[in-house]
Amino acid sequence: MNTHIDLSILFTMSLVAFALYGWDKHKAIYDERRISEFALLAWAFLGGAFGALCGMIFFRHKTKHTKFIILVPLFLAIQLTIDILLRMFP
Repeated sequence: MNTHIDLSILFTMSLVAFALYGWDKHKAIYDERRISEFALLAWAFLGGAFGALCGMIFFRHKTKHTKFIILVPLFLAIQLTIDILLRMFP
């Protein structure tokens, strides 16, 4: 697989995840209809874990929810491990 394609996919997914966490925080502040926790975690799982973690920290959002504190870093560790293994054993 092409490394540039891999990184561009992860970068794009992370940007979307970061934006979703910010948008959900905005909706929470203004008491509007929220983005589901499933959708936020799904974006993190599908490649946006770095952006999701950055969004959690930057927007101070979902930082008191145990499943987010555990799953988002776990997804990031899994994504990094897969990326490293794919680079070591192409």
